[in-house]
Amino acid sequence: MIVCHCQNITNHDIDAAINWMRAADATALITPGKVYRALGKSADCGGCMPLFLSTMRKNDNMEVPMTLRGLRAGPAEEFHDERRQESN
Repeated sequence: MIVCHCQNITNHDIDAAINWMRAADATALITPGKVYRALGKSADCGGCMPLFLSTMRKNDNMEVPMTLRGLRAGPAEEFHDERRQESN
């Protein structure tokens, strides 16, 4: 199925790019921009972005690596707690 008509990108192209990136680096954060670059293309009008993202999310290799999960939760909560204490 064609996902991006401007750049002629199919769901198979997106899956192949994601699988290739994950095989090259198991800890990489994969973004739509990285997928476009891996395919040697760039976003044009952006009308495909909802379908593009939906296609990306369906790929099993889109899961956030375990080593990168929860990295923001700790510091953000600590910062929030510090702000509460400052306001008291």
